Amino acid sequence: MFAHITGTLSSVGEKSVVLDVGGIGYLLQVSQPTLREIEDAGVPVKLFTQLVVREDALTLYGFHRQSERELFQILINVSGIGPQIALNILSQISLEQFAMAIISDDERTLTNISGIGPKSAKRLILELKETMKKRRGSFVGKEGHIPASDAKSALVSLGFSEREAEDSVKAVMEQLPEGSVQAIIKAALHHMKEK
Repeated sequence: MFAHITGTLSSVGEKSVVLDVGGIGYLLQVSQPTLREIEDAGVPVKLFTQLVVREDALTLYGFHRQSERELFQILINVSGIGPQIALNILSQISLEQFAMAIISDDERTLTNISGIGPKSAKRLILELKETMKKRRGSFVGKEGHIPASDAKSALVSLGFSEREAEDSVKAVMEQLPEGSVQAIIKAALHHMKEK
């Protein structure tokens, strides 16, 4: 029904935002990455949207990136995965990490997401493996980004926060665009020490 909405961000909640479009406030449920991208109230924002119709509610979901909306649409079509679990997935793991976890049968990574147990992880892998292989380019991007994603995952497993790992990897990727996972991790750790 709505492909995207552009408006002024009038308020920000924990998992939602209100976009003011011509005097009408649209309440959109959003993922944490989208929230981080658009957190400044009063700023014009464009969000790609998905309307989910349930028996007792019409809920509008908003996404900063179109690829995030695409993955959301895929996820809510998996049996047992509703919109809230789909938002948890988008909030707790990057699109690249999710695609790689599905392709490589990595149940452990999937069960680290709140709301995903061993059964759900197996179902996600079973139902999405072929889709992720076909759509890998849209979610993983260029092959050169895979080492960056792996380096970020390694830093998180070493105890760094998702944000610290992401910021450090981004900072060093300019100098190491073709670097190996090990080189990126080493440079990111050095970058963190200097901060």
